[in-house]
Amino acid sequence: MLDSFLNFLELGLYHIVDFSSYDHILFLAIITLPYVYKDWKQLLVLVSFFTIGHTLSLLLGVYDIINFNANLVEWVIPFTIIIIALYNIFTVGKTSSKSKSIIISCLVLFFGLVHGLAFANSFESLVKIGGSQFLSILEFALGLELGQFIIIFCVLFFGFLGQTIFRFSKRDWVMVFSSIIIGLMIPLILMSI
Repeated sequence: MLDSFLNFLELGLYHIVDFSSYDHILFLAIITLPYVYKDWKQLLVLVSFFTIGHTLSLLLGVYDIINFNANLVEWVIPFTIIIIALYNIFTVGKTSSKSKSIIISCLVLFFGLVHGLAFANSFESLVKIGGSQFLSILEFALGLELGQFIIIFCVLFFGFLGQTIFRFSKRDWVMVFSSIIIGLMIPLILMSI
């Protein structure tokens, strides 16, 4: 039982922090860019929406309620990152409002569903038939959440360094790195065509 818990926890953790599939890292980075340390509670809630969406799509996939072509979903994932990056670019420096928080939360939840659909087929083969699929998904989700905390801490730390030591304004920090991330996504889209 403990071995299974640790295996799925580790699988979730490495699913997020794996540099060979850096789309999750870039998605979390693009979400985190507009935030600073004092906003950490709001940011943790926001990335938890991603985990909820990702977990829900795994549940729907493992229980054969929904099934999408993995290649199509993999092609859509860079667009999710580009949309959040563009959102950052067009909203940076504008006053924060409740409607802005709701919009970004809904986007992150929906895009969590999309990212989870890409992994649902692979995850289904990892869960043993007859084992507790639901429990395995929850253990995996806990690993996802831990991995996300590591990534957002690193992005916040580098943001702090960039904005204090190198004197980037918050607006420049968000605009430059959002643009870089868009540039990294374009080849992924073109390779998938």
